[in-house]
Amino acid sequence: MKKFLLLMVCALATLPLPSRTPRDSQLKGYLFVYFTGNAPEEEAIHYALSDDGYHYKALNGDKPVVDLRQKAETGCVRDPHILRGEDGKTFYMVATDMRSSAGWDSNRAMILMRSKDLVNWQTSVVNIQRRYSGQDNLKRVWAPQTIYDPEAGKYLIYWSMKHGDGPDIIYWAYANEAFTDLEGEPRPFFLPQDGKPCIDGDIVVKDGTYHLFYKTEGHGNGIRSATTRSLTSGTWAEQPDYKQQTKDDVEGAGTFRLIGQQRWVLMYDVYQKGRYEFTETDDLTHFSPCRQTVTMDFHPRHGTVIALTGKEMKRLRKHFGK
Repeated sequence: MKKFLLLMVCALATLPLPSRTPRDSQLKGYLFVYFTGNAPEEEAIHYALSDDGYHYKALNGDKPVVDLRQKAETGCVRDPHILRGEDGKTFYMVATDMRSSAGWDSNRAMILMRSKDLVNWQTSVVNIQRRYSGQDNLKRVWAPQTIYDPEAGKYLIYWSMKHGDGPDIIYWAYANEAFTDLEGEPRPFFLPQDGKPCIDGDIVVKDGTYHLFYKTEGHGNGIRSATTRSLTSGTWAEQPDYKQQTKDDVEGAGTFRLIGQQRWVLMYDVYQKGRYEFTETDDLTHFSPCRQTVTMDFHPRHGTVIALTGKEMKRLRKHFGK
């Protein structure tokens, strides 16, 4: 009997802890994390808040909220992605460590960040070319994002890389427990069956299915999607249609669920026209133009949105100003 109980305790100890993320009844608004342009002073992390998911006001006078000038290798960051951790109170942010004025094939690193209050951040830089051997022909490291993998009980980081004359491919690796480095070698995560480049991957999960939205690079410059039931051991089922609701080129997909609804927003950067558009869906497959008017008192580039509690929104407004 004692042996049986010991085995049960050991088995339970290996199970991932249940998520403590806030319930919808506790969530009162949305945080939009973004950067603003291609000039060095615009390649920084900004915050905006919304009560309803459609009308956003910038915090801190639309000035950067995290000073990464001395921490990022290039002094600049782009494409910030933010995730609430499974404990409900830790936040993880990743971004491209890049100064675009140095060239689109100039960066080799990403920045990893961790915070308990969305104000103070622990930061680490992972330079792929220096961190791993066999990366001599690496040209760029773009748009990292993070998702929790319940099968491994770890946070999985995925991002696109281009080597030599090959296509941009989305790779993955687990973050270490401290969220300061990657574990193991980067491995290919997703490349469309046609072998064409893909960047700006964004994953959300619904009913046990992971939906990956990505930009097709150099042949349509739009957003497509693929699905899988397992992040690291499943196969991807690709959908052939583009998801944006415009004929203009778009990038930087960001997807979030509306509080208290089974309705999702897919937003993207209409980067050549200076617009940022929201679309809506009930099934993450069929999209339509947003029924609500979307307003912002700032001009974002490639960013992400998460839901916040009232206490978290109050803390940010108090610290950064309305």
